[in-house]
Amino acid sequence: MKITFDFEKPLAELIQQIDKVKQVEDKNKLDMSATIAELEAKLEAAKKEIYSNLTGWQKVQISRHPERPYTLQYIELMCDDFIELHGDRTVGDDKAIIGGFGTLNGQTVMFIGHQKGRNTKERQYRNFGMANPEGYRKALRLMKMAEKFNKPVVTLIDTPGAFPGLEAEERGQGEAIARNLLEMSVLKVPVICVIIGEGASGGALGIGIGDKVLMLDNSWYSVISPENCSTILWKTWENKERAAEVLKLTSSEMLKNKLIDGIIKEPVGGAHQDPVAMAAILKKQLLKDLKTLGEREINELVAERIDKFCSMGVVIEE
Repeated sequence: MKITFDFEKPLAELIQQIDKVKQVEDKNKLDMSATIAELEAKLEAAKKEIYSNLTGWQKVQISRHPERPYTLQYIELMCDDFIELHGDRTVGDDKAIIGGFGTLNGQTVMFIGHQKGRNTKERQYRNFGMANPEGYRKALRLMKMAEKFNKPVVTLIDTPGAFPGLEAEERGQGEAIARNLLEMSVLKVPVICVIIGEGASGGALGIGIGDKVLMLDNSWYSVISPENCSTILWKTWENKERAAEVLKLTSSEMLKNKLIDGIIKEPVGGAHQDPVAMAAILKKQLLKDLKTLGEREINELVAERIDKFCSMGVVIEE
């Protein structure tokens, strides 16, 4: 395990023990299979115990793992081919949001998603997955193109939030996100939204209105990050773990509160442990939902989409 969180240290220690035993076995030509089997059994039991009882903050940590698959990697693993489209036709081409037509088992789909970077140079190029207004306007342009050609839309959400810089506000960050909320709610093609990592604030919601809104098991979705919530409520980042619990931002809590439509299970330990398997699981779910939604009458889908989001947060007094 190259990168290990504090709660994963018992697993790292067991893996280290297994490696040492294997080295002794190879060096001394001994049969250590029984010892290795015992340690591997302990490792699997420890994985089951740890990953089935993750706290909100621990899931936030996993969602930010630097080796976690991002949008382009999912597209590469799932699609037969993909043509990326660029620009909002007004300001420029925002690198934090990518999009284009791809094919899933021969079916053409418009993919739109946030994209982060793996190293310092890539992170700067992608602006850490924080889109400017032109990113959301590019996303809307591509959605309208999909609507024109009657192709479904799939969005992959993974952002710490929309870019909060002065220049973004000057170019209409709030308006661009609000416009997307309005247009996505009445888009006349099936729309599936999947939170694959971080789903923070309006930056996530700007491409998050769909007939199906799904979350990967170790992703999070909230109006604010735990660190910023802690800063506002307690004037320090030190209470971020407590904030993560209070925000109810995990996939299970979001489903319980009827803010999403389903949870997609990840390989044990998180999507970064086996990106190929994770992409296969996601592809299977997308194909299933695309088939179901494709059989529906589009006006009914739009009406249900609007009703679903309008009912969120509504309190009825008796």
